[in-house]
Amino acid sequence: MHTGLDMEEGREGGTWLGISKKGKMAALTNYLQPKIDTNAKGRGALVRNFLTTDLDSFSYLKKVSSEGHLYNGFNLIAADLSTTKGDVICYYGNKGEPEPIFLNAGIYGLSNSLLDTPWKKLEYGKQLFTEVIKQSQDLAKEDLVQELIKVLNNQDPQLPDPALEDQGKEHVQHVLNEYAALCVRCPGYGTRTNTVILIDAEGHVTFTERTMLNADINQWKTSTYQFKLET
Repeated sequence: MHTGLDMEEGREGGTWLGISKKGKMAALTNYLQPKIDTNAKGRGALVRNFLTTDLDSFSYLKKVSSEGHLYNGFNLIAADLSTTKGDVICYYGNKGEPEPIFLNAGIYGLSNSLLDTPWKKLEYGKQLFTEVIKQSQDLAKEDLVQELIKVLNNQDPQLPDPALEDQGKEHVQHVLNEYAALCVRCPGYGTRTNTVILIDAEGHVTFTERTMLNADINQWKTSTYQFKLET
């Protein structure tokens, strides 16, 4: 099982993305909201619990949705990946529809709002991602990973963005401006990990994680893990 770990104070050890050898994959984002309920249930276990449960992705999200009101805002993608049975990918956001949905094959974008909410940075990120995917057949795997990491590190602010400003209206304007790029760089807060997961038709998984060291934007370590799905 490969996961990323949250290092924000008070949330250490929570996981926002992970994949298991059994083909279970999950990803979590927070939902930008003006006020955080400090007594709400912790979101950090939502990914880990799916990776270790026997429940399928839709059943798990259905269970989570029944308790959705107990958490601060979040989005959760859960997937069962199988080279024999086909992939099933589902989505639930506790600030959106009450029921989880099945996702058809395609390209989606998820930031700190609901799935495919057309924030400018999300639209821009999907455009950059799509351009990389179009040339993926002509790229060596290592080069494809690097191109995707380059997308994740794009710092071009996509402003003005009324939709982002409206959702974060009680945040300070200059902070929202910092949030308007794919890669966030603020004092004491920002992007510190990039993760790229590639899965080929035979079920070979390449999990690449680029992580900031010592909270220094000039120090990064890249780790790659490879394994085959057991499904």
